[in-house]
Amino acid sequence: MKNLSKLWLLAFCCTFSLPTFAAEKMNVLFIAADDMNCDLSIYGNSQVKTPNLERLAKIGVRFDSANCQQPLCGPSRASLMTGLRPDTLDMHTLKHELRQKNPDVVTLGQLFKNNGYFSYRSGKIYHYGNPSMIGTDANDDPATWTERNNPAGIDKTRENEILNFGPNKSLGISMAVWDPVSKDEEHTDGMVASDVIAQIEKHKDEPFFLAAGFFNPHCPYVAPKRYFDMYPLEDIQVQDLAEAKAELADVPPVAYARDTKNWPYYFADITEEEARRCKQAYYACNSFVDAQVGRLLDALEKNNLMEKTIIVFWSDHGYFLGEKGLWYKRKAFERSARMPMIVAAPGLTQGGVSKKPVELLDLYPTLADLCGLEAPKNLEGASLRPLLKDPADPDWKKPAVTQVWHNRNSWGYSIRTERWRYTEWLEGKAGRELYDHENESDEVTNLADRPEHAALVAKLSAQLKPYQQLSEDKLPGPGKKKQPRKKK
Repeated sequence: MKNLSKLWLLAFCCTFSLPTFAAEKMNVLFIAADDMNCDLSIYGNSQVKTPNLERLAKIGVRFDSANCQQPLCGPSRASLMTGLRPDTLDMHTLKHELRQKNPDVVTLGQLFKNNGYFSYRSGKIYHYGNPSMIGTDANDDPATWTERNNPAGIDKTRENEILNFGPNKSLGISMAVWDPVSKDEEHTDGMVASDVIAQIEKHKDEPFFLAAGFFNPHCPYVAPKRYFDMYPLEDIQVQDLAEAKAELADVPPVAYARDTKNWPYYFADITEEEARRCKQAYYACNSFVDAQVGRLLDALEKNNLMEKTIIVFWSDHGYFLGEKGLWYKRKAFERSARMPMIVAAPGLTQGGVSKKPVELLDLYPTLADLCGLEAPKNLEGASLRPLLKDPADPDWKKPAVTQVWHNRNSWGYSIRTERWRYTEWLEGKAGRELYDHENESDEVTNLADRPEHAALVAKLSAQLKPYQQLSEDKLPGPGKKKQPRKKK
């Protein structure tokens, strides 16, 4: 009887020392900026004030060599949200064709929704024309979300007040600014932040995947005046144009063909002062987005959710602001392919910096891994968990690959290793580029044709080749018919 009593007591104690519920699910706060480059204090540019991104990086890992798969909103975002490369999706333009071409794909938010999460989007996650599609569902994917919302602020409703310097009537690709005396919440991005904060409070007691999609700093560059006031125009400089032109002398023309007609600054007759005003406005927009990030972090803290929420901040690609006389994205240079990315995961590294090359499509397998979800088997990225544990993990050898596609006679692929960026245009037939980031981060000197680098070029070319998977209708040669794509 004594032994039986002891066994009963042991069973009783064990029962009440174990959790009486299943392991709690981690939340995800998924924060996107549009066209944001690394001109940020968190990345070493002290001129551009981003204290809230610094705050986020202190509880997570900042990735210093994060690369997009294509420096264009539509394909970049579709790639990130599916974990598949643009060639695999057969998406290289701004067309709304994700489900048309890939009807059975399981997107990132859809994976969470399928696993009992409240999956929600406010603002821009998939491609939206800015400002033309603000306030609509645009190129969104309904299957990704449980619910979604499309706020529209004065940047849309009063867009006639935006000052457009260029000849292009469309504000979606423009050199245009506006600095109204206004509150953050009067703008679309301020509304997005307020909406997501409301969802945090409403769904704090259930697992959520909340996506806050900010439209800034995409042109037209619009933010409340107080953010412009942070950047006096006399402090804003653009690269000397003679120096900028010299940097393009050894670059294959196809690398910047879209920009040559009205070089510099993309549009005809844009003055240096107008370019400086646009750069000022871009910086103001960065600080405006940063303030909204701060509001989101405050909401998590207020609701005691920091220890159970994975926070991701990303932009869809980088951006030129007059460097080499260029503007916008859609180039294979580092400044266009690289963008900010921060991941903060409770229990993993805080305040870490990883210089390893990573890709936006790595975010899908990372979040699935960290949240214990079974991801699709065909994902083409890799979980960042090793780098979130050790940002300098010596076993991380995966390069980052970015492609550019304008038309069947203008495309290329670029591979980024820890030291090198190597780019081939039309499989090398239209030129090659090689830049040594250990010695020259601005990619001024193209080393591709130097004899001492011939072996390295051959090695990187062979490493890049398996990633070149364009469909037949997007390859050179008139009259080529589109071939049926294999089912993934």
